[in-house]
Amino acid sequence: MMTKSTLSLAALAAAALLAGCSSPVKLDTPAPVETRTPGAAGSGGAAGGSAGAGGSTGAAGQSGVASVDLSKSGAAGAAGNLQRTVYFDFDSFVVKDDYRPVVESNAKALSADRTRKVSVEGHTDERGSREYNLALGQKRAEAVTRAMALLGANDSQMEAVSFGKERPAVSGSGEEAWAKNRRAEIVSR
Repeated sequence: MMTKSTLSLAALAAAALLAGCSSPVKLDTPAPVETRTPGAAGSGGAAGGSAGAGGSTGAAGQSGVASVDLSKSGAAGAAGNLQRTVYFDFDSFVVKDDYRPVVESNAKALSADRTRKVSVEGHTDERGSREYNLALGQKRAEAVTRAMALLGANDSQMEAVSFGKERPAVSGSGEEAWAKNRRAEIVSR
């Protein structure tokens, strides 16, 4: 049977435990979202002309950041200059940080022109069975399409396909050739 002192001690311990779990971050406050409209680019952005953290405003009240026009004509021209290959480590389908700019630039081009469609083709080196390499190539292609979808491209604009080891970029049996064959290519369709 518990005494009053052990009950109060247990209540105090529970209160201390709950106090330790509290956080000063308010979860019910919505996160700020930047709104981009075509007319807002010259007026300093959605912040109404404020410079934001670390920025400076000029005499005209602009932030000093040049705007980029990714309209359909600009996106089509820029799309031709994009890097389109993401390379992978052996037996991996993780998109490395080195290739984040490739994924981001292609996702931006897709989100700027919603009529544009791409096929992401997954490839592997010659090692492993045909079935294993087809599955690995598919995982690589899907990893790139998921990353681009997270960055604003529509799923309906992308198709992930695998060629496994059937279409090597470089012939040869060595680490240098194998590294160039472990890839996903973003191809316009």
